[in-house]
Amino acid sequence: MNKVNVDNSSIGEGVGEPGVSGASGEASGGWDDGLIARRVAEKGADSDLDGVGDLSGVPGMHGMHGVQGLTGGQEGGGAAPGESGAHTPIGGMYEGPLRRRLDALGELLGLSRARLDGSLLAEAGRVLDEASARQRLSAQHTVVAIAGATGSGKSTLFNALAGVPISETGLRRPTTSAPIACMWSDGAAGLLDRLAIPGRLRRRPLAGGDGDDQLQGLVLVDLPDHDSAMVHHREQVDRVLALVDAVIWVVDPEKYADAALHERYLRPLAGHAEITFVVLNQIDRLPGESADLVLDDLRRLLDEDGMALGEHGEPGATVLALSALSGQGVGELRELLGRFVQERSAPARRLSADVDAAALRLRSAYVAKGRPGLGERSREQFADRLAWAVGAVAAGEAAEREWLRNAGRACGTPWLRLWRWYESRRMPGYKPPRPPAVVEEELTARQRVEQAVRTVAEEASAGLPAPWANSVREAAARGARGLSEALDELAVKAAAPGGRPPRPAWWPAAVLAQAVMTLLQIFGGLWLVGQIVGVLPPGLIPPVLVMLAGIIGGPLVEWACSAAARGPARRYGQDAERRLREAAAGCGRARVLDPIAAELMRYREVREQYVAVSRAGR
Repeated sequence: MNKVNVDNSSIGEGVGEPGVSGASGEASGGWDDGLIARRVAEKGADSDLDGVGDLSGVPGMHGMHGVQGLTGGQEGGGAAPGESGAHTPIGGMYEGPLRRRLDALGELLGLSRARLDGSLLAEAGRVLDEASARQRLSAQHTVVAIAGATGSGKSTLFNALAGVPISETGLRRPTTSAPIACMWSDGAAGLLDRLAIPGRLRRRPLAGGDGDDQLQGLVLVDLPDHDSAMVHHREQVDRVLALVDAVIWVVDPEKYADAALHERYLRPLAGHAEITFVVLNQIDRLPGESADLVLDDLRRLLDEDGMALGEHGEPGATVLALSALSGQGVGELRELLGRFVQERSAPARRLSADVDAAALRLRSAYVAKGRPGLGERSREQFADRLAWAVGAVAAGEAAEREWLRNAGRACGTPWLRLWRWYESRRMPGYKPPRPPAVVEEELTARQRVEQAVRTVAEEASAGLPAPWANSVREAAARGARGLSEALDELAVKAAAPGGRPPRPAWWPAAVLAQAVMTLLQIFGGLWLVGQIVGVLPPGLIPPVLVMLAGIIGGPLVEWACSAAARGPARRYGQDAERRLREAAAGCGRARVLDPIAAELMRYREVREQYVAVSRAGR
């Protein structure tokens, strides 16, 4: 029977002389995880602790900058004193796609903090916390948990892999009441501190034990039963499973299809297939080919859970059958574990799977249906609705009529202007009627404005995830406050009398022609009067013709001027309508469209970060 070394690096904290390493370090001849080793390591490891950067400022982070403390802080590898480069740097940077995904996840949380509920972002924040914490611990170790149901034989398998009886086995249930760890090399105290496994529950096989070279860097943790009747045991299982680098699920022929196992663990952790081992234990109890049949059914259940199986060279979960009691298949599992541990990629795989799971949970908050946004058509329709509400069309028509009236006054016959002057003198205070102000019952038809804002907000938020759709609507609602009043002011300014409308170049010629017609009328009349009184020789036809030319020519000039004035009057009205329309559109754009566009831009930014989180590693 092999003996067991107890890792005293944590038991003796504060006991004995300062700086004395634990017993395990003395037995193996290497540095243990004591205070002296850490102080030396800190000098060479500080530059390697940047990884994903300072994540404490990211929403959801809790300011984890590494696991510190007397026994579980920043520790080194197991190099012997006197060697060149006696301490291996701890942790290391996350590189490549994983680094980019972590950076994108941090940016995503920062951009979403004010828009999404904190509980929705909590899991992603926890992933960043654990990424920072795991990075600052040993990258030369792989923490593998053995989990299973009551009576599945996980403690027996734990002892079989360790080669020594470490975890208690027996008929009494539950047998394992707390996580027990076995380490095959020094330097893992920080990892176990993170798992809250006390020093009295940390074990080491004797150097030279079975599989020592093959399993260098392995930290094996035996967990309580996941279906234990004691709530505290189940809570410990859930806590440790969220922190380890890989998991060995031990099932037995009786409970391999247990719904509690598949629904609570295997199905939610299907995305972690590459760091999952599923072991069918106790095959020595199955007669003939029954073990193969049960194993095939287990693979079927895992496939239904959505867990990829690592067969034919494909990445996925490792499934095998063994008997921990008889030792059948244990050697194969030890060999698979050895290759898995020596790859040193389990922590990154675990973290990548955690990022995938967090991205999947956040999908509904970032992935839109269709192509949401504020198109040009929606902008134009919003401007048209505001123009209609502010009365831009009616204002243009009123300006056109005003221009035509001015043209009529300027190019009309003198007798008509004399008559208007007479009427104004005869009735003191008389003023020609002005057209009514270009308004409805309210200056800007408030209901039309509110409807326009609601419509453009609904069009802009169509297809957006609910949190971002609500943000767009809230931005539109905030901008709508005071919009009606601002449009009221525009309508009042449009209705107020302005300066004299511009006159076309042909107006002086028309006024001159009208004056000539008037002079012809006066000259013809004086000619007739002179013939009547005998001053001029008689001749009725010439003066009559002159008078008729003036009398008929005046209205003809006025009619021609009114016909010629229709085009400029229409353009003048259109200009007035355009100015009011542009003013209303500018007001609506500044108060409503720009805030909506800002929210949509923020959504596009977070969507880009989400795509980077969910796809960068694929």
